[in-house]
Amino acid sequence: MKIFKLIIVLGLISPFLSAQSIKKTDQQTLTWIRYYNILPLTEKWALHSEFDNRSFVNPIHQNLFVIRAQGRYRATKLVDLGGGFAYFNVNTQDPNNDPDFSVPEYRIQQDVTLINDIAKITFHNRFQLEERFMQKSTKTELLDDFSFAYRFRYRMQSTFDLWKKEKQSLKGTISDEIMFNFGKDNKRNTFDQNRFYTALRYHINPNIGLELGYLKSFQRRASGVDFYDRDIIRFTFYHRIDRKI
Repeated sequence: MKIFKLIIVLGLISPFLSAQSIKKTDQQTLTWIRYYNILPLTEKWALHSEFDNRSFVNPIHQNLFVIRAQGRYRATKLVDLGGGFAYFNVNTQDPNNDPDFSVPEYRIQQDVTLINDIAKITFHNRFQLEERFMQKSTKTELLDDFSFAYRFRYRMQSTFDLWKKEKQSLKGTISDEIMFNFGKDNKRNTFDQNRFYTALRYHINPNIGLELGYLKSFQRRASGVDFYDRDIIRFTFYHRIDRKI
């Protein structure tokens, strides 16, 4: 665990170590609204899908839209495996800029999640690798070419019950995730971003959950010296399809 703590610390302090080189940090406020569906297939297999719309608040403007699907396999009580595909439709990263086109990105992802219960708190340590295919563009149009990069993500998350009665419950979540880019097109921004997240999730029943959370994202831009500092309010509707397996 010491090496993972070191990775988190390095990710958190690396932007500040190069503070003298920072030209600009843009502060932005966004809302992320997501629908997350879980379809159990067998006792060990499940299909997860999500639709995520992300928008700027001031001024109000579309940031991007995400469609993601993944298969998940519960190998053991302590190990969960996943793999899938995601499509990103990126309109703009600057709410004051309104291009006439959106940039597509295609991602393949794989992850291993280690699950452990300690003192009524469930800890998830997720190690995720992404293969990212991003269409290149100028300021006015898309190009017939793609850039490619690997991205490694490590997330430590804790989930715990705050209140529980019959089939209803209120859960708390705290997590921190760090991301690194790798590839010839990402030599200037190996450190990608750090995300800290805290949320409350109310389960109307075991199959329906409503989550409201706050996410702090500090992300290095492609230039390697500029950053986004983002305050994000996230709302998620969780839906697990109840079926006998």
